[in-house]
Amino acid sequence: MIRIAVVVNGVEMEADDIWPGESLLYLLRERLGFKGSKNACEQGECGSCTVLLDGDVVCACLVPAGQADGSHVQTVEGIGQDELSPLQEAFVEAGAVQCGFCTPGLIVAATALLSRCPQPSAEQIREALAGNLCRCTGYQKILDAVQQASRDMAVR
Repeated sequence: MIRIAVVVNGVEMEADDIWPGESLLYLLRERLGFKGSKNACEQGECGSCTVLLDGDVVCACLVPAGQADGSHVQTVEGIGQDELSPLQEAFVEAGAVQCGFCTPGLIVAATALLSRCPQPSAEQIREALAGNLCRCTGYQKILDAVQQASRDMAVR
């Protein structure tokens, strides 16, 4: 058992008695209380658990918690903490949120895309979100929301 120190959404946190092979997702959800990242496939196939680990988009279900020691993690809770981000607003306005299970992972992945490519093409959006599955929307509303957010952010 080990002790893990991580910075989650800008806040330093520690957890004790962690099995090194425990997933980052389990650490975030069950030990640290960040329930936004969803536990769905546990195989890195659906993207519902997507977080940023030291700025990289990862499926938290595939990352051993011990590997995250000393890292910075951003979860969906860290995006738009005080008010909705332009991307979150665009998701609501475009109807890209239906059941909501995939939404946290999509928001994190799209946030990462927009931070490195403020005006992405439709193909770049599709590629950035390829690891995130949605059963409800048919994806067009999600793509529309990311495009709208990029336009809104350019104006601000």
